[in-house]
Amino acid sequence: MKNHLLKSIYLVGKIGCQFTGHRFVTTRIITDHFKEFKCIQCGLELTNDETGKKISLTAFHRDINETLNQFYQKRHHSI
Repeated sequence: MKNHLLKSIYLVGKIGCQFTGHRFVTTRIITDHFKEFKCIQCGLELTNDETGKKISLTAFHRDINETLNQFYQKRHHSI
């Protein structure tokens, strides 16, 4: 029952995004140039690529962002 309710909420949000467009909020700042975004209506997750374009946040990109964040934190906190 609960799973069915979540699916219906997801579909309503997805249909809303088709008409009004996505409404992204920044969920995580990786570095000064890389961020993770999430649509507050349908839950679509995106990130920046190396050229600054938004691409879907897959498990591969999530791992890259985590590693990049660790390097960034080490470099800026050791100074």
